[in-house]
Amino acid sequence: MSFIIAAIVSALILVADQITKYIVTVNMTLGESRPFLKGLIDFVYIYNEGGAWGFLSGYQWILLTITSMVIIIFITVLVKYGMNDKLLFWSVCLVLSGGLGNMIDRIFRGGKVVDFLHLEFMPNFPVFNVADCGVVIGTGLLILYFIVGTIKENKIKKYQASLGEDK
Repeated sequence: MSFIIAAIVSALILVADQITKYIVTVNMTLGESRPFLKGLIDFVYIYNEGGAWGFLSGYQWILLTITSMVIIIFITVLVKYGMNDKLLFWSVCLVLSGGLGNMIDRIFRGGKVVDFLHLEFMPNFPVFNVADCGVVIGTGLLILYFIVGTIKENKIKKYQASLGEDK
């Protein structure tokens, strides 16, 4: 059941990403800012021609290539290992949905990604979108997956070593 929920949530993130970007582009002018939750979040309509924090700005072909490679790798991981672990499945699904959301923008908006969420309490933090949230949360879960896996592996090794010492 958790696998189905993860797939549905990921699909909803992709759909929400595209719908919110459409709403912003239709109802705001580029560069416009509107308060949303005072002191927390503003809507600021901008285009990002780079990756996170504008990294590789103007190099859309590199960003599309990297995103395509990551998507292929993550789909492979999902097919090969994803059904064996709920945390891995969730993390990969979230990263995929976010990556696809921004890739759609790069392909259909001339290499530009629509960003509109701005943390008012962190004025220097970059403006982002729903897809970015999926990527960040998925990446965090993936890191957690590797940390938990490493801890489990170390416990197993210690247990096996203790069995060997008792003989």
